[in-house]
Amino acid sequence: MTEHDHTHEHDHEHESGHGHEEDSSATEEARAEAEAAARRRLALAQIRQYGDPALRLVAHQVEDFDDDLRRLVERMTVLMHEAQGVGLAATQVGVLRRIFVFEPGEEGPHAVVNPVVVDRAGETLIEDEGCLSLQGVRVPVERAVGLTIEGKDENGEDVRYELGEYDARVVQHELDHLDGVLIIDRTDDEHRKQALSTLRPRIVLR
Repeated sequence: MTEHDHTHEHDHEHESGHGHEEDSSATEEARAEAEAAARRRLALAQIRQYGDPALRLVAHQVEDFDDDLRRLVERMTVLMHEAQGVGLAATQVGVLRRIFVFEPGEEGPHAVVNPVVVDRAGETLIEDEGCLSLQGVRVPVERAVGLTIEGKDENGEDVRYELGEYDARVVQHELDHLDGVLIIDRTDDEHRKQALSTLRPRIVLR
């Protein structure tokens, strides 16, 4: 799942004699933005895009909590960050295992293996969602406003997360990926048609 746009307002005091410092700072900022954009393009190139059959397959339970699994989690976490996302499922990197990574709030990234929903709020909310595998698309999706999941981490330790609002939405999005479900399956007909018209040139033929 992609990050929401956040607008930050900053007040700047301008003093004479700081022109060169400001120019240098602007140049460094532009360079950092260009590097981040390049990393994002490289990351997205490694994430399966709409039309790839893997995105429609159901992932399998993880049986072995080994070094291969931990390497997968590390790779997925790096890709999520560099693609500027907040969640990534294993099916999005072509691995049919029931595992996803996400980053709730300021807690840092977490992996959930073999996730199970143990409680779901009755109240729902419709909000726009984007997806790292459906570039250029944002559609309204109805999700439960709260969710509790249990599973394992990459080391086989039990984990439980009680999530509200945005984090609950992210996790429901990733759980869908593990079952081969995409946001265009969850939206209304009008937005689905608009999304498909955007995605059609990007369909991968294999």
